Amino acid sequence: MTNSINDLEEAKCFLVIGSNTTETHPLIGTRVMRAVKNGSTLIQADPRNVQLSLHAAIHLAHKPGTDVALLNAMAKVIIDRDLHDKQFLDERIENFDEFKQGLADFSVDEAAEITGVPKKDIEAAAEAFAEAESSAILYAMGITQHTTGTDNVKACCNLSMLTGNLGKPGSGVNPLRGQNNVQGACDMGGLPVVYSGYQKVGDEGARNKFSEAWGCRVPEAPGLTLTDMPDAVNDGTLKALLVCAENPIMADPNRDHMRDALAKIDFLAVFDIFMTETAEMAHVILPGSTYAEKDGTFTNSERRVQRIRKVIDPPGKAREDWDIICDLAKRFGTQVDFDYKHPREILDEINRTTPQYAGITWDRIEKVGLHWPCPDTDHPGTPILHVGKFTRGKGVMHPLKFKPPAELPDEEYPLTLTTGRSYFHFHTGTMTRRAPKLDREVAGPYVEINPADAERLGIRQAELVRVSTRRSTIEPQARITERVGPGVIFVPFHFHEASANVLTNDALDPLVKIPEYKVCAAKLEKVG
Repeated sequence: MTNSINDLEEAKCFLVIGSNTTETHPLIGTRVMRAVKNGSTLIQADPRNVQLSLHAAIHLAHKPGTDVALLNAMAKVIIDRDLHDKQFLDERIENFDEFKQGLADFSVDEAAEITGVPKKDIEAAAEAFAEAESSAILYAMGITQHTTGTDNVKACCNLSMLTGNLGKPGSGVNPLRGQNNVQGACDMGGLPVVYSGYQKVGDEGARNKFSEAWGCRVPEAPGLTLTDMPDAVNDGTLKALLVCAENPIMADPNRDHMRDALAKIDFLAVFDIFMTETAEMAHVILPGSTYAEKDGTFTNSERRVQRIRKVIDPPGKAREDWDIICDLAKRFGTQVDFDYKHPREILDEINRTTPQYAGITWDRIEKVGLHWPCPDTDHPGTPILHVGKFTRGKGVMHPLKFKPPAELPDEEYPLTLTTGRSYFHFHTGTMTRRAPKLDREVAGPYVEINPADAERLGIRQAELVRVSTRRSTIEPQARITERVGPGVIFVPFHFHEASANVLTNDALDPLVKIPEYKVCAAKLEKVG
């Protein structure tokens, strides 16, 4: 997030796109609702009528996978009506003229045709966003999980730069992270192309720095993304895999492709806190620890690094995750010194090697966390990014063209399937489906179907139906609801009995390799 969570309540306008915020990030959703109650304008862009849509001044129910067309159309209206922030663009932005020229042959009428959103609603949303004193964009995986995910994010950034909504309170481009420490995992080099602090593997200076810090020669080539790994197993280049607190059998698209690969791999080790669907396939299982059974730090969506504290020891033979990793490394015979005695020593190393974390020491965050970047111990942290200038100097606007999803409805598969979460369950259900009260609320798989589609197909409320794509078939319970529009169906991905991800498409964004979970062609039938 470019801004802090507390800061969101200062926004006079919100564009929430690709995020069912009140159900998937309820504490942040509460702040948005509070701001709306106090007079802020909410624009909700989502193919479904989610809870937040009921409180929106404008609901843009665009077709799944048409985000760039929608955001480009809003930018077009802003420029054509002279609502862009000329001073901000002149002083802080590059490439505006090229961006403007890229929209010259694009019309709002064309966008309305592509997105299914009425022209007047696109125009109203653009005016509200541009004319507000401060406007914030919130997005989640409804923006990123597309073959055009990178373009979708750039389109959000374009809109914020166009209106001068960066580097000030109540504004910014704010991705809402899907798990409690996914931001920290990325910060620490959990991406295959960077070391900690986003220092690139391809940069010789970065490689030399970490080679010296760790006392070994680090690899010169990036690693594999998770979505690359099944093919690497199949072609014989990936022989062993360690899965840490992840459940790819449930979480990855075209699930059977991943299952087949893990069935073939020479060696699979998993450490986790429960016996997941992936752990059931492992050769070795190492029992890990929960958040309450370890010391360390988490970094949340707003870049705040916070201490976590052990309340109880891990049960039985379970161990803290960092301790398992260090012990494995020693047994591998690595030259790197993995002789840490406490997570504090690990943070000390992070302070030395990661510029954004240099001033975020163990003692400084004893009571209150700090936002990175925090380059030294006298620095107060940075709740708002890009104040006064961007890290690179000037921001760059990117001309973008709409590209359709990888798989569109056709005669055989006439519907569009999109996936996501429900309020009562989290991710692959590993924890929440073991909580009786939560599982009682939503006890099994379902598919949301618009009443018009249900009537056409003769489907009744709560009966079992068959959902099929080019990859597989599931049989969930029908939920007939106006939450989805005609031609769109929605399946949550928490339920192993009818896993949404046996259906989803594993087509990837070519740059960041994220799969297109949010759009694929599907068909719906009565069972029996």
